[in-house]
Amino acid sequence: MSTAAHKKTKIGRMRRTDMMWGYIMIAPLMLGLLVFYVWPVFQTFFFSFTEWGAFGKYKWSGIDNYEKLLTDPNLLKAFRNTLIYIIFTVPVGIFISILVAVLLNQRIRGLTLYRTLYFLPVVTMPAAVAMVWKWLYNADYGLLNFGLSKIGIQGPQWLTDPKFALYSVIIVAIWSSIGHNMIILLSGLQGISSSYYEAASIDGAGTMYQFFRITLPLLTPTIFFVSVISLIGAFQVFDLIFMMVGNIVIDSTQSIVYLFYKYAFMQNMKGYASAIAVILFLIIMGVTYVQMKLQKRWVHYE
Repeated sequence: MSTAAHKKTKIGRMRRTDMMWGYIMIAPLMLGLLVFYVWPVFQTFFFSFTEWGAFGKYKWSGIDNYEKLLTDPNLLKAFRNTLIYIIFTVPVGIFISILVAVLLNQRIRGLTLYRTLYFLPVVTMPAAVAMVWKWLYNADYGLLNFGLSKIGIQGPQWLTDPKFALYSVIIVAIWSSIGHNMIILLSGLQGISSSYYEAASIDGAGTMYQFFRITLPLLTPTIFFVSVISLIGAFQVFDLIFMMVGNIVIDSTQSIVYLFYKYAFMQNMKGYASAIAVILFLIIMGVTYVQMKLQKRWVHYE
């Protein structure tokens, strides 16, 4: 065998060895994804065609669960509540996050402290956030109604009045999402070259002109990413509603995921709950697909 052929064989053997070790290294991750993510998707889809009884027994029911979805008033209310939640939390949360990110991208005193304070809710457990805000919203001794009483205003029943309960949760959701979105948007802002601003300043462009003509267009890829993950997260809202809202007004505030939880674990209707989960999965996938298509019209890449 010639030297060139021997060298080629040796390189091929080394590549196969590297590939083998690469697959070995990612095997635990792939196994975890298959067991905890991929398999449950197919399992849920199968269970959506079944009817569950006592002691975990189930039988094939065909499309009965999907037929029930069309006439379930609770599902329509849950979709309505989720849609209201999305309409308020996603645009408002992203808008405020952009403003905060732009402000914290400036050279100001105490910048690290401000960034830490805004990011603190992200590393705080959602249950703890919900409990703190539940105390603030308390109609009898909560801080919000106490402050309103000092200026002569009778505070509402924030979490027990159907008119205010859902919007009270929305406020908490917006507040808790700012830090996460802000960090992502801040990374996008720091990726914009300063030469654009220097050239604009030389041409006499003001701050507002630079923001709308330079910052926003170049930040649209990051805004698009934040909008996608925010919309997916809004569709799956559960913890805040579960921890903050009581049974008195739960019908007027429950989301799709909360309705899934109620049917699956409180009423043991796991087949019907699986059908709800499948519909939600298809809706999220469809909305994400539409976002991917529409992003070509407004997202600008350098």
